[in-house]
Amino acid sequence: MTTIGWIRHGVTDWNVERRAQGQTDIPLNDTGRAQARLVAERLKGEAAWDVVYSSDLSRAKETAETIGAALGLPVRLDERLREMSFGTMEGTTPEERVLQFGSGWETLDFGRETPEAAAARGASFVEDVLARHAGERVLIVSHGALIGSTLRRLAPEAELREHLGNTSVTIFAFRDEGWTCELYNCTKHIEEQR
Repeated sequence: MTTIGWIRHGVTDWNVERRAQGQTDIPLNDTGRAQARLVAERLKGEAAWDVVYSSDLSRAKETAETIGAALGLPVRLDERLREMSFGTMEGTTPEERVLQFGSGWETLDFGRETPEAAAARGASFVEDVLARHAGERVLIVSHGALIGSTLRRLAPEAELREHLGNTSVTIFAFRDEGWTCELYNCTKHIEEQR
């Protein structure tokens, strides 16, 4: 059995402002750094992990490096784990899009990457993980839309529509040529601090 732990990066100022980040390289804010430390401590106290991969965008990379340091594991970067591109919509809030493009802005293209294309990118990475790390426990730090699209492609029968929280933990196990979701969008490490 190969286990993949999917971690969404910590919060950024653009998350707070509800700005579309996409592939724009926005750093974690102080809250995001604190969230990264909390999820790192949680993962350190749970089952052992063998390897950590991350998107090369700084918000995911810093989250992964915090986790890797806690687990004593180096972080391997892969561009396929970058967030879905939102094209010219990046940097705008929903309110700004309504003002600029009208209430039907969601039907416009903006040069966005499709969820299917993002899922194909994520699935390609997962295929490589299965080939390289069969039987291991692999952590992947990435982004909400990329993770969600990829997981829906891997397990289309699962109900995985809930918005992923920052530093949420989702665990998928691969056995007998199929995926099962063992944990979805768990942020207990943050909720316990409230």
